[in-house]
Amino acid sequence: MMNQVTYYALLAGLALGQAAALSAADPAESDYYEINAIPMPDGVVVEASGIEMMPNGKLAVCGRRGNVYVLSDPFGPPDSIRWTLYAEGLHEPLNLAFTDGWLYCTQRGELTRMKDLDGDDRADVFETVNDGWGITGDYHEYAFGTRPDPNGDMWIVLCLTGSFSSQIDYRGWCVRVSKEGELIPTSSGIRSPGGIGLNHLGEAFYADNQGPWNGSSSLKPLSHGSFQGHPGGFRWYDTVAAKASMGKRPTEPKTNSRWVAERAKIPELVPSAIVFPHGILGNSTSGFAYDSNGKFGPFKNQLLVCDQTFSVVNRAFLEKVNGVYQGAAFSFLKGFGSGNISAYMHPNGTLFVGGTDRGWGARGGKRFALDRVTWKGGVPFEIHEMRAKPYGFELTFTHEVDAVSAGNMASYSMSAYTYIYRADYGSPVVDKTVPKITGVEVTAPKTVRVTVDGLIHGQVHELNAKGVRSAKGLPILHPVGYYTLNEIPPGELN
Repeated sequence: MMNQVTYYALLAGLALGQAAALSAADPAESDYYEINAIPMPDGVVVEASGIEMMPNGKLAVCGRRGNVYVLSDPFGPPDSIRWTLYAEGLHEPLNLAFTDGWLYCTQRGELTRMKDLDGDDRADVFETVNDGWGITGDYHEYAFGTRPDPNGDMWIVLCLTGSFSSQIDYRGWCVRVSKEGELIPTSSGIRSPGGIGLNHLGEAFYADNQGPWNGSSSLKPLSHGSFQGHPGGFRWYDTVAAKASMGKRPTEPKTNSRWVAERAKIPELVPSAIVFPHGILGNSTSGFAYDSNGKFGPFKNQLLVCDQTFSVVNRAFLEKVNGVYQGAAFSFLKGFGSGNISAYMHPNGTLFVGGTDRGWGARGGKRFALDRVTWKGGVPFEIHEMRAKPYGFELTFTHEVDAVSAGNMASYSMSAYTYIYRADYGSPVVDKTVPKITGVEVTAPKTVRVTVDGLIHGQVHELNAKGVRSAKGLPILHPVGYYTLNEIPPGELN
């Protein structure tokens, strides 16, 4: 007969085996998305900073070292993709956009367009479209641009001279270049962008990085006449073009304050739509893309935002409340080769991501990389949307939820915090509180109402829903949402 010690040892072993089996069965990002590295030929170094599809089906890729290549059959086996040098000698190009028969490129000192006249995949003509901003030679003076917006304008964000000041024309500004090549001063307050682009509505957003007047990296909407928060470039309000386009300079913000307090004093000041908590979701927010037709999974029109330091792509759900953009950030994909800077989504649902470690370093491990991401067809169990409500938040999931776990308050936890709005570099987390979750209710098969006592205007609300399971028992792949609550929706609490 089995003795008691042996019996309990068998029970313990069985329990451990069951736990290991359950853990092994938990889904992973790689179950839903495949990342393939695209090899670069020997001797080719491309710190991929801009990606664009050409009308002949080839993929154009530029790198900050000054070359542009076109890649044949970019959707084929990675090892069979051929690279052809299209242009060289450019000054740190950081985006590409094909329109009206030309390949446009934002260089450090100008917007340029190129054309291949004889079809040999080599640019034959180069034209300056606009060079109305300045450069001093400071390493920090990057320039990032967009594809044309619905009006035909290209939006360009210009990094400051260093982190703190603007030593030459329009550094620390966003400008637009019209179809006719006219420079239009558009927005001040830029610090150090890592990327810029358009959403599915054709509206411009850019990614600014942690530093002076930026407590954490963030995604910010751009609009004509807005102030994005860093006053280092205020001197250019005195130019003739800026006066005609923008009017008078805004009130100087007070250092060691909070965004929500300064917004009340400075009408032009636009809050970050999404704050990516520093050291949690990344350290250097950069380029982004979106899936316009649902061929990349269930996140149609949500922004997929790169981070250079963490070598990841995060996901951003955006909404407007009281006319102000805000929303939630979630982890999405890791496993990229280098520090992600540029992203391009093809209409067929293929995402291309490129980057570099440059010298800042990046978790990916490679000095530079170009990766291709495809959706495998399965739908991960995720928080699809996190919407602000007068009572708290409404969560919509990608799968039907298990009513017991999703309706249990113990499945959720929340904290709220912000950053100091100041002239010093970055900020610690401050003003941290624990808003109380007072109720949860499953209101539809995929929807949960989370009632919160103590929503805080202007803070990041970090919601962890790790206890929720799908109707089929799946855990949430990325259970934490980081909602930037610029505005609390009006309405009754019940």
